[in-house]
Amino acid sequence: MYKLGRGNRDKVQQFMTITGASEKVALQALKASDWHLEGAFDFFYSQPQVSAVNTRHLEDIFNRYKEPNGDMIMVEGVSQLCNDLQVDPQDIVMLVISWHMKAATMCEFTREEFIGGLQSIGVDSIEKFRGKLPSLRAEIKDDNKFREIYNFAFTWAREKGQKSLSLETAIGMWQLLFAERNWPLLDHWCQFLEVRHNKAISRDTWAQLLEFVKTIDPQLSNYDDEGAWPYLIDEFVEYLTENGFVQRKK
Repeated sequence: MYKLGRGNRDKVQQFMTITGASEKVALQALKASDWHLEGAFDFFYSQPQVSAVNTRHLEDIFNRYKEPNGDMIMVEGVSQLCNDLQVDPQDIVMLVISWHMKAATMCEFTREEFIGGLQSIGVDSIEKFRGKLPSLRAEIKDDNKFREIYNFAFTWAREKGQKSLSLETAIGMWQLLFAERNWPLLDHWCQFLEVRHNKAISRDTWAQLLEFVKTIDPQLSNYDDEGAWPYLIDEFVEYLTENGFVQRKK
């Protein structure tokens, strides 16, 4: 690293701190992305990390948490996993982990989901898994990954057999996800839904809200009344202005 300029040395250190990767891997990822940190993260997380893990150990970890008489990790096993990882079950990192595992249902992991997820994360022990938590949590700061995790959360959090997300669950998920983005209208949105909507949330509404958060400033100065927003979002804008939460300039 002594041949690198100070700026690039700092990037290598930052990359190693966030990902837990070696200096060699950090240099490879940064060079591949022309020394752009975000690109280096994308490069790193897109690489299969299976070779670093012992598949026998993965089976042992799965068997530690699965149901005694079944082949699934259920609520009790997930709770024990959280305990061993020293994280709260409500921590957003558990959503990121579930996204890596491509889990179909909240608080459940099949053998294939769990072992495949650990392989993609690149860990084969609880100690390594715990050490990976900071880099997993950091993934939520990447806009592209946040979008993927956000869209994944809708299907993951649904009741089995349901096309929509219950309002209570949707609000809980929004509070979890948008707390990371510090969206100033979050509390107003949740209150509006409880007062005016009080129904399940469709996939379209779920997806469109993210676009609204990403593109419309909190004072609604760039909101187009004639735009193709869902009716529910138009109603939300009316609710904000009628109640004086936002003063829109005409």
